Amino acid sequence: MTGQKSEGDRKHPVDETLPPLKMITSGLQHVAAMYAGVVAPPMIVGPACGLGATETAFLMGASLFTAGIATLLQTLGFWKVGARLPFVNGVSFAGVTPMVAIGKAQSPGHALPVIFGAVIVAGVLGFLLAPYFSKLVRFFPPVVTGTVITLIGVSLLPVAFNWSQGGNPQAPDFGSLTNIGMAALTFVIVLVLRRVLRGFLQQIAILLGLVAGTLIAIPVGITHFSALGKASLIGFPTPFHFGAPQFDIAAIVSMCIVMLVCMTESTADMLALGKIVGRPADERTIEGGLRADTLGTALSPLFNGFANSAFAQNIGLVAMTKVRSRYVVATGGLILIVLGLCPVAASVISLVPLPVLGGAGIVLFGSVAASGIQTLASAAMEKDDNALIVAAAVGIGLIPIAAPDFYHALPKNLLVVLDSGISTGCLVAIVLNLAFNHFRNRDAETAPDTGAPGDPEAAQPPRLATDGGAGEPAAAPAH
Repeated sequence: MTGQKSEGDRKHPVDETLPPLKMITSGLQHVAAMYAGVVAPPMIVGPACGLGATETAFLMGASLFTAGIATLLQTLGFWKVGARLPFVNGVSFAGVTPMVAIGKAQSPGHALPVIFGAVIVAGVLGFLLAPYFSKLVRFFPPVVTGTVITLIGVSLLPVAFNWSQGGNPQAPDFGSLTNIGMAALTFVIVLVLRRVLRGFLQQIAILLGLVAGTLIAIPVGITHFSALGKASLIGFPTPFHFGAPQFDIAAIVSMCIVMLVCMTESTADMLALGKIVGRPADERTIEGGLRADTLGTALSPLFNGFANSAFAQNIGLVAMTKVRSRYVVATGGLILIVLGLCPVAASVISLVPLPVLGGAGIVLFGSVAASGIQTLASAAMEKDDNALIVAAAVGIGLIPIAAPDFYHALPKNLLVVLDSGISTGCLVAIVLNLAFNHFRNRDAETAPDTGAPGDPEAAQPPRLATDGGAGEPAAAPAH
């Protein structure tokens, strides 16, 4: 009885608190992995809305601050809000294209208030829909989740490749030997550190690799310190700094579509993360996670932030480091808030050159794809139908990556979904799984028995279909 009690009292790794130093360094590693992804959308949206360099920097700080709040909502949670998993939230890239379109359609002084008004409505709508959206979890079996996790990793790899080249295609040194060389060197450093280090040092190999790469990049000349001199010590994101929110119907519809896309991706990400940390995300977890996503989104415009959703790159970090504590990610959320309140601290993180970040990103994002492949290994891939689902979903999901202009002639509103390989691949996998593994089974159960009288095989359960020959038309595909 005593042994059983101690076993029952043992905390799940997700709920464990680690020593302070380990919490801070591991949390900082998460921040380093997501930093570029958080500040990139405001860097794009700001100029599109007519902002200068100073105001765009303010917008970047606000995005860091609101990402920290949203991450705390996810990891710590309250009431029925929060997945309580090591789940990082930040500004969603899905909203960049429609927000740029809104910015160009409005006069400079009204663009951001209109965007913020639309984001608030979208967040409130998503919060109300969360309990119903979470019920879709039963339509995410391993064949779907494995496909989506693989697509998450594969879709993120081009981001790492872009960082490795320098991040700005218009820059004269984009794709230079120096940039690619630094990315390759960081890539090798991370792999070597992961191979030779043990214990805690092995878990922060990504952070150590980023530090080493940044130090090496100083004499190379691609580490720039100019941002440190311009940054102020304290910079609170004043509520409604750009004006009170305005509500435009077209903008609201556009951002509501973005919110649904974000909820779809977050659901897939939570399922992936739940499997990685050994605490499968059930309907209740999904509901809490979506509530945190959407509440964080609704609150963000108050502090001049945008729509928040899951950051898939941090899932790769969890998979690689095996540090599963949600309190580590909560520490990362606190660091994000500090960075949002202290521009100087944010500038220190931004010293990491993009080629260095890209080299580490290849390892991170590749780890996500590898986790997806591991999930697919348990998805009865010997079934022709399941193999077909994966083939079709991955094929469609790769279109925005392999041919970015493939959908250029279609209505712009559709591009919110179609330009996300994760969203399109996820939708295709869900629909085909329903068609092949749900509706067909239901039809097989209700159809009249056409087998020979007394034929025992006609009543065999679907799982026995694998026992037949390769050319035998299976009674029903696996669930």
